[in-house]
Amino acid sequence: MIHRRRMLGRRMFGRRMFGRRMFGLGAAALAAALLLQSPPALAQQAFTRYFPFLIDLAGWEGKKPDGVAMETTGANMISAGREYQRGPAHLHAQILIGAPAQGALAATQTGMNIETSEARINTSTIDGMKIARTFTFKDKSGAIIVALAGNAVFSFAFNGIADDEALALARKFDWKAMQAAVPK
Repeated sequence: MIHRRRMLGRRMFGRRMFGRRMFGLGAAALAAALLLQSPPALAQQAFTRYFPFLIDLAGWEGKKPDGVAMETTGANMISAGREYQRGPAHLHAQILIGAPAQGALAATQTGMNIETSEARINTSTIDGMKIARTFTFKDKSGAIIVALAGNAVFSFAFNGIADDEALALARKFDWKAMQAAVPK
C-alpha cells in the first residue's frame, strides 16, 4: 500500500513536471511566434540600413554584417557591426545608437590624454568629429570611438595591429555619412 502511494505520487509528480515543461515550452514558442510576427521588418530595417557603412577593407576578410534593434519603454537601441580578420589580427566595426552609445560618448568628451608604459588613452578631433582612442602596447589592442551624435557612436575595436594602422583603417569608413544617417 505504501509502495503503491509512492508510485502514484511519482506518476502524479512526473505528470505535473511534464505539464510544467510543456507549458514552459508552449510559452516560449508563443513568445517566439509573437516576436516573429511583431514588426520585425521595422526592427530589421532599423539596423540593416547601417550595413552599407560597414565597408569591405582591402586585405581583410570581412564577415557578414549583423545587428540588433531593441525597443523598450523609454529606451531604444540599434547596433550594426561587422568583424574583420587578417591572419591573427582582428577588427570589429560597430555603429551603436541609443543609451549604450551615450556611455561611450562620455569618453570622447573628457579631453583626457594619459600615457603609461602599458597603455595610452587620448581624445582629439578629426575632421570636426570628437574621438577617443585607447591602445594597449603589449597585445597591440585598443579601440577608437567616434562621436556621431548625442546618442550615437562609431566604435572600431582592434587586436594585433598598431594604433596608427587602426586609425588609418577606421578613417576608411565614412564617418560623416554615418553621422548624417543616424537619428538626431
